[in-house]
Amino acid sequence: MPELPEVETTLRGIRPHLQGRILKSVTVREPRLRWPVSEAIYALRDCPVVALRRRAKYLLIELEHGQLLIHLGMSGTLRVVDMDLPLRKHDHVDLLLDSGKVLRFYDPRRFGSVLFQGGDQPHSLLQSLGPEPLSDSFNGQWLFARSRGRKVAVKSFIMDNATVVGVGNIYAQESLFMAGIHPSRAAGRISLARYQALAEAIKRVLAQAIEAGGTTLKDFTRADGQPGYFAQSLNVYGRAGQPCVQCDAILKADRHGQRSTAYCPQCQR
Repeated sequence: MPELPEVETTLRGIRPHLQGRILKSVTVREPRLRWPVSEAIYALRDCPVVALRRRAKYLLIELEHGQLLIHLGMSGTLRVVDMDLPLRKHDHVDLLLDSGKVLRFYDPRRFGSVLFQGGDQPHSLLQSLGPEPLSDSFNGQWLFARSRGRKVAVKSFIMDNATVVGVGNIYAQESLFMAGIHPSRAAGRISLARYQALAEAIKRVLAQAIEAGGTTLKDFTRADGQPGYFAQSLNVYGRAGQPCVQCDAILKADRHGQRSTAYCPQCQR
C-alpha cells in the first residue's frame, strides 16, 4: 500500500501541473471505489485550484468552494497526461484542466477513493487524526505522554493514526530498527529518551524515503511513472532470515496486527 512518502512524492509530482489552474470538469468511469465517488464531483465545473496538500495519506486538492480528497488505496496512482492519451482498463477518474492536461486516477483493485467536501469544514475522514510525523508538533514527548499505561506493542502504537499519521508497516519497522527498539515492547514501558530517539528516527526514515521517491514493492510508481528507490535502502523490512546490516545476527520476525515484522534480536531491545 502506498504510504506517506509515496503520497508525498505523488503530491510533489502533480502540484506544479494543478496549482493555479482551472478544473474544467470531472469524468468518472467507475464510481465503485472503496467509497462511492461523491455525487457532488459530477457537477464540478470551472473551479480554480487554489492549493494542493497532504494530510496523512490523503491528497487534498483545495478548490474555491470545497476540497477533493484522493486516497490511493492499495494500488492507486495519479498521472498528469494529455487528455487524448488512450485509456487503460483501470483509469477510473479524470480531472480535466484548462491546460488541456488531465489528472488521471488509475486503481486496479479499487480500494482508493475520490471524495468531495464542500465548504470550509474538513471531511469527517480527516477528523481525529494525530500529528504529521514531519511537523514540529510530533516529538518524543508526545509519544511518551500518549503511551503511558498502554500495553499495546510499540509498533502497533506508532502505526495508529491517532498517535501519528502516515507511519505504515514499512516505515514503522525501519524506524524501530534505527532507534534500537524491539517492535513487540509494550508502548507504556518505553522511556522518554527512547521515544525521543524513535521520533527522530521516524522523521529521518520518512525524509529519506521521500527524497528517494518512495518505496516500490508491487504497484507503486511516482506521478511521472518512475519507481521509488527507497526499497534499495531497507534494513529490516522483508529481510527476516537474513543477516543484520549492523551486527550480522539473523533477523527474526513477529506478527503485529496480522502483519509480519522483521527485527534484529541483538540491535533491538
